[in-house]
Amino acid sequence: MTRGRWIGWGVAALLLALAIGYLSLVRITVGPANQARPVVEAPQRIEAEPVDRQPLVLPVAGITRRQLSDTWGQSRGAGAREHHAIDILAPRGTPVLAAASGRVEKIFESGNGGHTVYVRLPDARTVHYYAHLDRYLTGEGQVVRQGQAIATVGDTGSAAGTPHLHFEIKTMRPGERWWQGANVNPYPVLMRGGD
Repeated sequence: MTRGRWIGWGVAALLLALAIGYLSLVRITVGPANQARPVVEAPQRIEAEPVDRQPLVLPVAGITRRQLSDTWGQSRGAGAREHHAIDILAPRGTPVLAAASGRVEKIFESGNGGHTVYVRLPDARTVHYYAHLDRYLTGEGQVVRQGQAIATVGDTGSAAGTPHLHFEIKTMRPGERWWQGANVNPYPVLMRGGD
C-alpha cells in the first residue's frame, strides 16, 4: 500500500470512530405511537400572603410599630395608580434595615421608586422591596441578615421632598422574577411583632 492509501484509511477509521462515539451518546427510545401526552395545567396563583410567619423587624431604624400607618390602597400619581405598600416617614439618612434575612436579588433604578432594593427570602416565594432610598449599603447577590442596615432613607423617584421608605411585600410563584408577584399589605404583617 502506498503512503496516500494509509492516510486515506487512517482518516476513514478516525471518522468511523467519531461516528460510533457520537452514536453512543444518542439515546433512541421507541414508545407506542398513540401514547397520550400529559396534560399541563397553568400554575395556580398562591395566596397573597407571605409564607414566612416569623415576625419582621421594622425596616426603618428608630421607628416603633405605634408610629406606622396603613397607607395600603391610597391613591398615587394623581389617581393613576393604587399604593400597594406602606410608607414609613423618617429623616434622610436613617438606616433601612432588612425586615427579614435573605439575598439581595436586584438593585434597581426606578422612575417612581428611585433607588430600590429587592431582597428574596430563603423560602424563594417572598420578596421585600425597599424604595426611595438615599444610598445603598449592600450589593446584588449579597446575603443580608434580619436587622442589618441595607440602605438609608431618601426621597428618590416620586418621593421628592418627602424622605420615607416605601416597603412592599410580594409573594411569588415558582419562576417569577423580582419585579413580578402579588403584593401583600405589609401593615398587618409588620404589626404582628408588637413593641
